[in-house]
Amino acid sequence: MELAIVIAVVVVALVFDYTNGFHDAANAIATSVSTRALTPRIALLLAAVMNFVGAFLGQKVAHTVSDTITPPSGAHGLTVVMAGLLGAIAWNMITWYFGLPSSSSHALIGGLAGSAIAAGAFVNWWTVLEKVVIPMFVSPFVAFGLGFGVMLAIMWIFRRANPHKAQKGFRIAQTISAAAMALGHGLQDAQKTMGVIFLALVTGGFLSEGDGLPFWVIAAAATAISLGTMSGGWRIMRTLGRRIIHLDPSRGFAAESVAASVLYTTAYVWEAPISTTHTITSAIMGVGATKRFSAVRWGVAKSILAAWVFTFPAAGGVAALTYLLCHFVFQLP
Repeated sequence: MELAIVIAVVVVALVFDYTNGFHDAANAIATSVSTRALTPRIALLLAAVMNFVGAFLGQKVAHTVSDTITPPSGAHGLTVVMAGLLGAIAWNMITWYFGLPSSSSHALIGGLAGSAIAAGAFVNWWTVLEKVVIPMFVSPFVAFGLGFGVMLAIMWIFRRANPHKAQKGFRIAQTISAAAMALGHGLQDAQKTMGVIFLALVTGGFLSEGDGLPFWVIAAAATAISLGTMSGGWRIMRTLGRRIIHLDPSRGFAAESVAASVLYTTAYVWEAPISTTHTITSAIMGVGATKRFSAVRWGVAKSILAAWVFTFPAAGGVAALTYLLCHFVFQLP
């Protein structure tokens, strides 16, 4: 019975990873596509490959995710994890449908916390506060500030350069910055799925908390997010690439470079599962503000901000209802 539920949770976790891939594909490539540095097909292929590679570069974020809740052992605990995943997937689908670049990461953490609360399980609120909530508020401001500062530096350094030649060079450089951004996305987001699968395996009694991540878990998560990325996320790509600010190659390069740097730093230094969506969107607004603040379409930014704020409680609410439904149907203890 428990083995069957573990298999089901792993499958659902990989489905979440897949939806994460196409939901967040725009994060890595929207700026490169909108500036015509890369064609959509080449950009998606680049993002898929780099997402796959990035998934193998660390495990710290995965362990942070697995530490957010302590579900009961056995079938009951596995149901808590399953409900959390379903809540996150539901919110991903809703925001994808409306083209809002919300955070898959916060949807996942919110879903796990919501189902745990409904089940009366332990939620490690200190980990949630330190590794999720604080970075959720800090990382967008850091990305905005760095994006603004880096773009000002680029404008000063290349102030006497031929504009056409400079933009052509930045268009080429965007291939590197887009690859770096996609690598950071794989490093961050694939690990979150690994953390959930690890949590399910521990809850089902197939691993102990001190064990490392099995290779098949890493490979499966890397494959799922890469396949999802190949499916694309055109609705969200349009929002990031065009509706917030019309980007040129130099601003696209600056935004991607800043976002990638923030992703690497938070993964390796603070072990925090931050949102790639928040990071790149804030960086885009930062570089866009160097034109003039009115050049950024703040109305679109407000709708994105609303999606960010509602992600954690909305995914948690859906997950809690899913858990209560499962509890009623399967007569869990």
